[in-house]
Amino acid sequence: MSFRKNHPLVKIVNSTLVDLPSPANLSVNWNYGSLLGLVLVIQLVSGIILATRFSGHSDISFDSVISIYQDSNYGWLLRLVHSTGASFFFLFIYLHIGRGLYYGSYIYPEVWNIGVIIYLILMGTAFLGYVLPWGQMSYWAATVITNLLSAIPWLGPMLVEWVWGGFAVGNPTLTRFFALHYLLPFLVTALVILHIFYLHVYGSSNPLGVSSNTNKVSFHYYYSVKDLYVYFIFFFVFMIFTLKYGYSFMDAENFIPANPLVTPTHIQPEWYFLFAYAILRSIPNKLGGVIGLLLAVLVLFLFSVSTSKLLFSGTIYSPIARLLFWSLVSNFLLLTWLGSCPADSPYTEVALFATVTYFTFMLFLCALPHFSTYYYLKF
Repeated sequence: MSFRKNHPLVKIVNSTLVDLPSPANLSVNWNYGSLLGLVLVIQLVSGIILATRFSGHSDISFDSVISIYQDSNYGWLLRLVHSTGASFFFLFIYLHIGRGLYYGSYIYPEVWNIGVIIYLILMGTAFLGYVLPWGQMSYWAATVITNLLSAIPWLGPMLVEWVWGGFAVGNPTLTRFFALHYLLPFLVTALVILHIFYLHVYGSSNPLGVSSNTNKVSFHYYYSVKDLYVYFIFFFVFMIFTLKYGYSFMDAENFIPANPLVTPTHIQPEWYFLFAYAILRSIPNKLGGVIGLLLAVLVLFLFSVSTSKLLFSGTIYSPIARLLFWSLVSNFLLLTWLGSCPADSPYTEVALFATVTYFTFMLFLCALPHFSTYYYLKF
């Protein structure tokens, strides 16, 4: 007992995984954070092993991916684990953010803002990884997304050429993207550690959205066993999707080598970016679309502004807030579907309406707790 609490290194682990005071009423919705940590480890391990077999050159990168499948022992499994893991990563991220919005986890500004920064970096990391196989969709997705920088006044064209390393997407682009895709996960890991540190400083929120200082239990064994149980379920579901539906998360165009002379009929990103892609396409002006794309994520920072005076957090005590939250979820799913549709009428008009309602729901959901607190303080 004394060793566990007094040894400098063991004490850190003990305060994180054993004696950590945790609210006694946490539900399964608080397991998404630990699941994200597990998937991060899976992505790091599988990605590092894949990087030892991948050749980041535009002439042979596509062939190196095929070689991983055919010539490396269990290379096909590592590739499917890594690609499927990315989808599960973002699934848990959206569930984690949704839980934070529903239960008011944004009352801890440092924890919330670092989480949003992690989400932004992960979006960039996933995009960079999508380019690496150098298939048709990889090449043209890189072309479309990097061209968005050209919307920046005056500096845009110069920035695009700087990112490309030339006058078109090519080998310098792929080399840079490979290097960044390899390095950014370590930055994410550092931010995750910082995220957990601030979480332990403030303590976890709880389903009631009120202080839980008077009713806490130790993390082990109440929640460590619960996490292990969820891990077993996750591995079962994850391996089913990996072994049976692994290719369902990939675009058929990406099994064709990149060809700058042939443009795919319908260019679209992975499913977890479709909502932002729909917002980008819905705004006719190019610069306006880029701003809308950025604000779709940056709007999350608003939730942590001036939260210190809130009497309660989340939506549990407000039927209006719950209605706004589920309307936002429905709107998010609608935008995700619209992002996979062709950029034609009536999809573009519906996407524009969904974009306006997305930001409207976000702003109202952000402002409602402050109005409620002002009402209670006044009356």
